Amino acid sequence: MGRLIVISNRVSVPSAAGAAGAQGGLAVALNSALREHGGIWFGWSGQETEEFTGHLDMQRNEGVTTATIDLEAQDVEEYYNGYANRTLWPLFHYRIDLTEYDRNFGEGYERVNERFADSVYPLIADDDLVWVHDYHLLPLGSILRRKGIKNRIGLFLHTPWPPTRLLASLPFHERLVASMLEYDVIGLQTTEWLESFLHYVQKEMGLTVNLDNSIDYQGRRVIARAFPIGIDYAEFSEAAKSDVAKEAHQRLRDSVRGRKILIGVDRLDYSKGLGERFESFSRFLSDHPDMAGKAVLLQIAPPSRGDVESYQQIREDLERKTGHINGAHANVDFVPIRYVNRGYPRAELAGFYRAANVGLVTPLRDGMNLVAKEYVAAQDPEDPGVLILSQFAGAATQLKDALLVNPHSVEHVAETISRALDMPLKERKRRHAALLASVKEMDVLHWLKQYVLALSGVEKGSGALKSDGGPSSADPELAAQEESATLGATEIAGSH
Repeated sequence: MGRLIVISNRVSVPSAAGAAGAQGGLAVALNSALREHGGIWFGWSGQETEEFTGHLDMQRNEGVTTATIDLEAQDVEEYYNGYANRTLWPLFHYRIDLTEYDRNFGEGYERVNERFADSVYPLIADDDLVWVHDYHLLPLGSILRRKGIKNRIGLFLHTPWPPTRLLASLPFHERLVASMLEYDVIGLQTTEWLESFLHYVQKEMGLTVNLDNSIDYQGRRVIARAFPIGIDYAEFSEAAKSDVAKEAHQRLRDSVRGRKILIGVDRLDYSKGLGERFESFSRFLSDHPDMAGKAVLLQIAPPSRGDVESYQQIREDLERKTGHINGAHANVDFVPIRYVNRGYPRAELAGFYRAANVGLVTPLRDGMNLVAKEYVAAQDPEDPGVLILSQFAGAATQLKDALLVNPHSVEHVAETISRALDMPLKERKRRHAALLASVKEMDVLHWLKQYVLALSGVEKGSGALKSDGGPSSADPELAAQEESATLGATEIAGSH
């Protein structure tokens, strides 16, 4: 097995030891894989240039090689702000009302994918595994094929996959999905998104889906499977025990002066259901006047995609709602919603999570949502908080012992907040133990190992989908083959 070539829109350069904890779980896992197995992480630098040259900025940090390119301003506007975040992102999150169709966006998307392919092509050796990430780069595999790349190439989609009727509203949707079938492996977060994808290729493209969820297309067999991502449990647990986390925990506790704490941590995005969450908390306070002044919602929401109008609108809406709710329920020494537009290092977040009696994770639609898993991992097992989780988050398929809610129902969420705050210790401990077992078992290294195992071709398209946990093997010979391959894949995943 050769190196691992990771390709994504942006690249996460490994942090120096002193900055550890600022990276997300995905970055930690992929950096670990590249460090242990060798390879390159390629993507956009985040910087603009007057004229695209394809110049590669190659760096090696903490044992990981990264390669980045700069893009022109027009590229950024049409590919990133345009097609990726004003067309695909809202459509994949079922927000057809926010989806913009613009021919220039589509042309910019294809142009940048061509530029990615031109730039990364010389870096790929014959036996490398190529792993492409997310909706920004859906056609990249097909472009690499046109350039003569015969390597195993896989795609992992971190977002949901929309129902067929919604996707069919996208101009040239057939061409986009056909380009995806040039990958050897297509990974999605859950069986729900997988079933949506397979339904599309059957109904819109007339293709046959085999019993093992593989698709025969133009003489090739494509594996499609659910690979639910997790957090780096070992790394996050260590961060939660750090002095930084302990100080953050104490600081938040001291600031609320004995009040109950509810916490939400989300990128500022309309898919996260923040407006509905605020309204639900307001409804809870109205329905339980005895809790007035006794519960605080801390919402951490770092801004993102500020150049996209819909993101500017959601920020204005949330600021207006925060002011209205605080005006209705605050008094001279108490403000019910603390709305913070900035990010925090992971170690600090771990301390905030541990201090919170309730974790509110209520997206309207989410591919997985790792905040839910981080909240569980950060809790004190002897006095754990309660996770309230949207039934429309991918994590709900695994974290069944959370209090699952319909985030569109203000009444339902408000009632569930009351239930969570009143939950006896015995039930809290029972639920947390079950949730923690799932978070530990299905961590990011398990996800990494399972995906690379499939991408390496060891399974040969024969692993029938059993559940969101991965493939099952009725064939003893195949099972032995998978066990042997797993040992090799462990080297790729590395360990902490």
